[in-house]
Amino acid sequence: MLIRIVRLTLQPDAVHSFYRIFAVTAPKIRQTHGCRKLELWTDAEFSNVITTYSEWDSESHLDTYRNSTLFRDAWATVKPMFAAPALAHSYLPQKVT
Repeated sequence: MLIRIVRLTLQPDAVHSFYRIFAVTAPKIRQTHGCRKLELWTDAEFSNVITTYSEWDSESHLDTYRNSTLFRDAWATVKPMFAAPALAHSYLPQKVT
């Protein structure tokens, strides 16, 4: 499994538009082969800082989604809303015994 966390700093006046787009797009992302989970978080201090948390079966499943029309269209729509570049990180969960 791969965990993907993406932090988006939006222009303050774009937050509500982002939420509307996410509400339409999220169900489609969740139906993407290999997507186990998708959540949207809002920073506790800065309401224009949004984080997406997603779980994928593998890096190749995430890459397939990132190369899809769904991703390209959504990214092209929300990217102009950014006040700063997106920060994306992938993680591998570890079991510590």
